[in-house]
Amino acid sequence: MSFFISLLVDGLLAGAIYALIALAFVVVYKTSRMINFALGEWAMLGARLVATGLHAAGLGLASALGLAGAGTVGAALGFNRLVLQRLVGRPLISVIMVTLGLGMVMRGATPLVLVGIPGATALPLPTDPIGVYGVPIAPGRLVAAVTALICAAAVGAFFRWSRTGLALRAIADDQQTAMAVGIDVDRHFGIAWALMAAISVLGGTLWTFVAGSGLGVVLVGLKVFPIVVVGGLDSIAGAIVAALAIGALESLTAGYLDPVVGGSSGVISYLVLIAMLCVRPYGLFGRADVERI
Repeated sequence: MSFFISLLVDGLLAGAIYALIALAFVVVYKTSRMINFALGEWAMLGARLVATGLHAAGLGLASALGLAGAGTVGAALGFNRLVLQRLVGRPLISVIMVTLGLGMVMRGATPLVLVGIPGATALPLPTDPIGVYGVPIAPGRLVAAVTALICAAAVGAFFRWSRTGLALRAIADDQQTAMAVGIDVDRHFGIAWALMAAISVLGGTLWTFVAGSGLGVVLVGLKVFPIVVVGGLDSIAGAIVAALAIGALESLTAGYLDPVVGGSSGVISYLVLIAMLCVRPYGLFGRADVERI
């Protein structure tokens, strides 16, 4: 029983970080219906910029996060202004191919530009596990998971109660109507991409705290896509619930099935995705598309 609980807790802690990174996807899709397939690369870039601030510039953690946030947000705003705004009205496949191409460029260029910068970032915390009701938990994982959940709750509150969040939700519902009432759609698309970049910095950095190499963050982007589809592409609550559930399921699969069927934990999220698409294609909390005839 203790083994089961330990696996469950470990999976939930990982799922909390999945949830934060998944929100970076949901924020863009919820606002503009754009699918960002370079999510893992954005998180990798943010984590490497934080490591650059810590190891190359000698900054503290807060200053390094600020520097990385400014650089990543600037890159996202530039990408939105120079590329994405020119694709408005184009077929969806155009946006998909652009984000895929951007991801390849980021993946290849980042190690070359930031050569010699360690990929991992360590929290200034003790490494000895702490016992919670007999379950050993690494302090770094616990702090990272709590931070991720707090940030996820803050993003949800921003969309629900802030004036900008209300405008972003209005654009998601009907862009033409939002423009008719005076909402600057292009400006708010930029805000959505800037928010995506800021979330990616924090999510990528937290992942390196618990998993190491900054380049390995790219693979987290692949884990996040099943999560956002299962939760509902435009649902913040769905992304959080699905991330926690899939994180726990991956951990339990790794503990019980991987010794028998190696590698099963790596595909379990995609099996859940296939099942969800068969039963509820728009996800747990996603909205079904309704068209008036």
